[in-house]
Amino acid sequence: MLISIIIRTLNEATYIAELLEVIDMQVRKDFEVEVVIIDSGSTDATLKIAQDFDCKITFITKDKFTFGCALNMGSDFANGDILVYVSGHCVPTDSKWLMHLTKPIVDNIAGYTYGRQIGRDTTKYAERKIFEKYFPPKSKIPQNDFFCNNANSAIARKVWLEFKFDEQLPGLEDMELAKRFAEKEGKIAYVADACVYHIHNEAWNQTRRRYEREAIALQRIMPEVKIGIFDIIRYVCVSVVSDSISAVNEGCFLAEFLGIIKFRIAQFMGTFKGNHDHRELSKKRKENYFYPTKTLED
Repeated sequence: MLISIIIRTLNEATYIAELLEVIDMQVRKDFEVEVVIIDSGSTDATLKIAQDFDCKITFITKDKFTFGCALNMGSDFANGDILVYVSGHCVPTDSKWLMHLTKPIVDNIAGYTYGRQIGRDTTKYAERKIFEKYFPPKSKIPQNDFFCNNANSAIARKVWLEFKFDEQLPGLEDMELAKRFAEKEGKIAYVADACVYHIHNEAWNQTRRRYEREAIALQRIMPEVKIGIFDIIRYVCVSVVSDSISAVNEGCFLAEFLGIIKFRIAQFMGTFKGNHDHRELSKKRKENYFYPTKTLED
């Protein structure tokens, strides 16, 4: 059996060598591995590092890029019976990550799996709390809902071929496919033992944009979800209080408090704006979401 590990990249030189090193260390029981890079315009050492590790490399242009389109192109370029997706700024925590992540698919228990995520290095405190909420230490094999996350996931090739990712969504392509798959009685599994460090190093406006585009996508997946300004105020207050209590208990309140407030405001203001925005993405706005730079307008 061949497993293809597909990594979307854009200037991921900081962590991609560590990621590829840990991939090389994976326990391989009855399967072979290929690594596919789908790059969207890296200008740092990302591609040189990928070449040094003998990765297969393909490209997607900025005008075509969405997360769903990149994954579909990478999956089509790959040869594996199982397709594994991992972010270029995620690093597996041990050598059994791949075996654990793919086992429910190999055992025909599920067709789509995703693993645990925890923070490291520059991951902000509030985001670590979000990881704890959505990626708990206990597995659900299979689970009862369609939540999924492609920063650390695997899908049977036959499932991907039948459903494929929506290439128009600005985010949450994983949940959209998982919803369609679950509606046809497909099984999705959460595998806590397949854990990665998910390392974000975003500016506050990038965090806001991320939650904005995800909220736009969620409106298309679950149009019944409506969020008002008073909801946002309540969410910010409750989250800040909850994070602050955790930070006090962990002895890092003074160091983290300002960052907690900034993150939660960016998260929920982006969510509010995206929830109320139903327009198609213009080219300029699309680049703001997927290729944020200081020269682009907010």
